[in-house]
Amino acid sequence: MARIRINNARLSFPSLFKKASFDGKEGKYEVSLLFPKTDTKTYETIIAAIEEAKKDSKVKAGSDKYFIKDGDNIDYDGYEGMWVVKASNMKRPIVINKDKTPITEEDGIVYAGCYVNAIIESWVQNNNYGKRVNANLLGIQFVKDGDAFGDGAKVADVDDFEELDDDFEDL
Repeated sequence: MARIRINNARLSFPSLFKKASFDGKEGKYEVSLLFPKTDTKTYETIIAAIEEAKKDSKVKAGSDKYFIKDGDNIDYDGYEGMWVVKASNMKRPIVINKDKTPITEEDGIVYAGCYVNAIIESWVQNNNYGKRVNANLLGIQFVKDGDAFGDGAKVADVDDFEELDDDFEDL
């Protein structure tokens, strides 16, 4: 298993405070991490970790069975020109701010579209569910704001409302 740090990645589909659920079944804590294809250093580090994991386990997984995918082949806004890393964990990952203080869901700091640093760890799956190289999500650090993906990350601002007096009547 190799520990990998991905810097300044855009966060997509984050389930960091509650496990994702599918068809009513509880899943894992998980994220997709997007980083530009121009970041060859991170890409090469990930591929080296995958190759090392395959060699150590003698698993001959094909490239479609890796935790990194070409964003050009994924039909979501913001994925074009990016590498996409899918990482998950049954245990809740650490989620911290720039100053290393813990972040909670109620803080509203981490959302789909913000930029984060991430620590992941590669591992090989070789069981009745298949042979592949996966990534455990170990931790996320908020880096900076970005354009939010989808409408789910948006909420009203207090300035969107008018101050009402006691004489207000329904219109």
